[in-house]
Amino acid sequence: MDKISKLNNFFQTIGDTSRLRIIQFIGNEKRAVSEIVKATNLSQPLVSHHLRILKKSDILETERKGPFVFYKLKNISLLEILDRFAEIAPDIISDQCEMPMFCRAMWKNKFRKTK
Repeated sequence: MDKISKLNNFFQTIGDTSRLRIIQFIGNEKRAVSEIVKATNLSQPLVSHHLRILKKSDILETERKGPFVFYKLKNISLLEILDRFAEIAPDIISDQCEMPMFCRAMWKNKFRKTK
């Protein structure tokens, strides 16, 4: 698979609002499915579906502790990249956007907390 195809697959994977919400919530933490369900207000089966896609795409990795599986970003730089995209798209993304997931200020605040 060439570089353009890989980038296309990556953008398709993160182009889903629910997946972006999950990525943002996980941040630089390790999160259990139950925490992600509660934070995103998505059903457990839907969260699990998105987690499988993110893991298969090498965006997330898992860590098992007893009966619990925790998810974390494989590369924390993804938060910085998403923040950067928010900065270069000021006409598309506003601080008062209808979908707070995409608000530049929200990504910036999340990223600053993780540094």
